[in-house]
Amino acid sequence: MSQLEADVVVVAAGASGLAASVAAAQLGLKVITFEKGSTTGGAANMGMGPLGIESRLTRAKQFSPTKDQAFEVFMNYVHWQADAKLVRAHLNKSGETISWLEALGVVFSEPASYFPGSYPTWHIVQPESGHPGPTAAATMMKIMTQRAKELGVKLMLQTPVTKLIKEGNKIVGVVAEDKAGEEIQVKAKAVIVATGGFGDNPKMIKKHTGYEWGKDLHTFRIPGLEGDGMRMAWEVGAMATPMRMELSFGVADPMALGLDWLPLFHQPHLMLNLHGERFMNEAEGNDSFKGNAIALQKERQCLFVFDEDIKNEMKTYLDFINLVIQSPNLANIDEMIARATANNYPHLFVANSVEELASKTGMNEAGLKATLAEYNNSCEHGYDDLFIKPSRYLRPVKKAPYYAVQLFPAGYGSLGGIKINHKTEVQDKSWNTIPGLYASGTDACDIYGDTYVFQLPGNTMGFAMTSGRMAAEHAAEYIKSLG
Repeated sequence: MSQLEADVVVVAAGASGLAASVAAAQLGLKVITFEKGSTTGGAANMGMGPLGIESRLTRAKQFSPTKDQAFEVFMNYVHWQADAKLVRAHLNKSGETISWLEALGVVFSEPASYFPGSYPTWHIVQPESGHPGPTAAATMMKIMTQRAKELGVKLMLQTPVTKLIKEGNKIVGVVAEDKAGEEIQVKAKAVIVATGGFGDNPKMIKKHTGYEWGKDLHTFRIPGLEGDGMRMAWEVGAMATPMRMELSFGVADPMALGLDWLPLFHQPHLMLNLHGERFMNEAEGNDSFKGNAIALQKERQCLFVFDEDIKNEMKTYLDFINLVIQSPNLANIDEMIARATANNYPHLFVANSVEELASKTGMNEAGLKATLAEYNNSCEHGYDDLFIKPSRYLRPVKKAPYYAVQLFPAGYGSLGGIKINHKTEVQDKSWNTIPGLYASGTDACDIYGDTYVFQLPGNTMGFAMTSGRMAAEHAAEYIKSLG
């Protein structure tokens, strides 16, 4: 067994852990950061960028919201089912986090409103090459990793922390395990847990959220996100918070289908449940709302349905109800369908009649026929009297062949687990602070009520980065108080 010493140990090197590591090192603290995986960045490598309120970039454009407006929007959205002081601290500091990242060398594209009804709070990273979009934040993770090393952070990859060390009521270090399986004991004045939740742990997903991953849930599974930090915090007495999945919607096994399909599912075409019935306005641009609605349907699934005319129209024109997922058109959609069919992708259905579509998908035939008749009538008259879908999105579905793809609740991983206060200090079951223990990012992200706050996009990554910085700063204050 080897022994090390540090002022601060950071457990994991994703967005929050890297932010904590860099911020702590900038404050002159000796930092050791342990990462279970072979690379840094974690789930953030799949993301695009953080939220920033009153950042340099939004102030230059005189964009809303102000910090006060953002706080009111946020708390009203979640019906005050969140720690208001924590939310306020996060939002107030978020614009400064953007400037902090820029000082590290991160470049952002111009903030924009990417969803109907949302504010331009999302600061999407300009990647090293190509255009801003999915995975753009990987560039930011690379920059932060390099900066951490330059500041003297000891970054230990493939070295998971297995236990928090507690003496009396204080956390005084950790136990980790190196690549060879040898134990490392680290004495530290403070520990920051930032392990990214339990999105790669189907048992925890089932236990804490009720979803069965791979059956009625198809979220990202970033390897290694198994709830380690939460487990260790609970073992030393931390209070557990409600745990949820950060829902969106999508297909099963999206990588098998191909990313070129992504713009299709953000088109406002029919979404039908297994009864063959509509259940929402398909032009809703909030992905979390769509995920919620699908989760309420039979077997937590729906069928995304279009016909030959709509398919051909998409070769030259797409509607953008979600400005994040853009493509000029789906000119190659015939090739996409042929490829999926040749690969026996089981969640795509092509049928030459309504009856065959019902048979292949499992939809109720009578319900499907009734819905198509009702919907096509709405399209003819230009008014959806059921869900008030805007008339410009009403396109009849009546020309064979018919196409359907199964959609499920999907998304980005888990939310919540470790109770913290507005200083990111971990709380025990009696609501007392556990001295020396901090948590940030997804492990502690219990601020959304039941649904991600899409009016302020970039929130989860923003909370990860800002809470990581907050944890480092409050840990530094605590260490200073030790004398």
